[in-house]
Amino acid sequence: MTRKTGYVWHERYAWHDTGTHAGLVPAGGYVQPYRNFESPDSKARFAGLVEVSGLIDQLTRVRAQEVSDEDLLRVHTPAHLDRIRSQSDAGGGDAGDGFSPFGRGGFELGKLAAGGTLAAARAVLDGTADNAYALVRPPGHHAEPDQGRGYCLFANVPIAIEALRAERRVRRVAIFDYDVHHGNGAQKIYWNDPDVLTISVHQDRLFPVDSGLAEERGGDAGAGTNINVPLPAGSGDGAYWSVVDRVAGPAIRAFAPDLIIVSSGFDPSALDPLGRMSVTSNGFRGIAERLLAIADDACDGKIVFSHEGGYSAVHVPFCGIAVLEVLSGITTGVEDPFNVSIGSSPTRALTEWQTDIIDRSAEFARALGLIVGEP
Repeated sequence: MTRKTGYVWHERYAWHDTGTHAGLVPAGGYVQPYRNFESPDSKARFAGLVEVSGLIDQLTRVRAQEVSDEDLLRVHTPAHLDRIRSQSDAGGGDAGDGFSPFGRGGFELGKLAAGGTLAAARAVLDGTADNAYALVRPPGHHAEPDQGRGYCLFANVPIAIEALRAERRVRRVAIFDYDVHHGNGAQKIYWNDPDVLTISVHQDRLFPVDSGLAEERGGDAGAGTNINVPLPAGSGDGAYWSVVDRVAGPAIRAFAPDLIIVSSGFDPSALDPLGRMSVTSNGFRGIAERLLAIADDACDGKIVFSHEGGYSAVHVPFCGIAVLEVLSGITTGVEDPFNVSIGSSPTRALTEWQTDIIDRSAEFARALGLIVGEP
């Protein structure tokens, strides 16, 4: 079945400047200048493959616009905005953790990334698109109210959610985050909020190392609306599909949101330099297929993907095309050439030790009423 899929990309996203770090480490001394892991490469090449494949002609283009300061302040503190703005105007700086550099104009690019996610969500809620993918940069899922973190300046998804809530377009929203790193930003922002369900599946204690444990379930009125599934390193397609089938699907259906937003990070890829997972492009295809089915059941198909991490410049485009093919129902004929080496890897299969943590997360959710019925 073909669907009308909204698509956000702006050339300015590729102009976000993260400097000459050697991966994570600033250049200088014995460290030769190179490029940051969070460079334009993977996102711009993803956008390039969307165009070269011809898929761009069958998607609904959605225009990104900067969010306002008012939109940012629903999520972030005034001090955080002032700090990013002043550094941006002065030629660049760091978002807050010492590992999130940005150049001149980063403040405006951060607003444009959040605005791209918001525009995609509005298109779905307006009926302009059935679903949407916002290919935005810089990412957002690590940004907290008072600081940026992990390459993220502003919390793109929460900023979009709070703008939509202010417009009275949605009340209840589910966030599903499959980036290899924990979605600490949304967890912190919505810790006490019963109307936003946050689910993060990530590599156990990878980043941030002190967050993302299964025992972290929300507080006060939001108790039970935060679910973490910290998978062991090496987990592949089968583990991720099982998380969606056994944890995310039942929880989101029971939660009955008005909208699902997916924090779409392709760093669980088997070729990513910042993760140690084993997901293939077909694995991401299977995740997207399952999430679309959940959205059809839970909220009339209203689902938006907002791009997060993914640092393999050569593999991200093929993972992204697989997801866009699912969202649109259109087959491009693009084949992932890396399947010749990773497509039959034994790490793709679900293992007993992965099942143990998935069972544990499911039991936590069941005890709190987010999953009903027998396991």
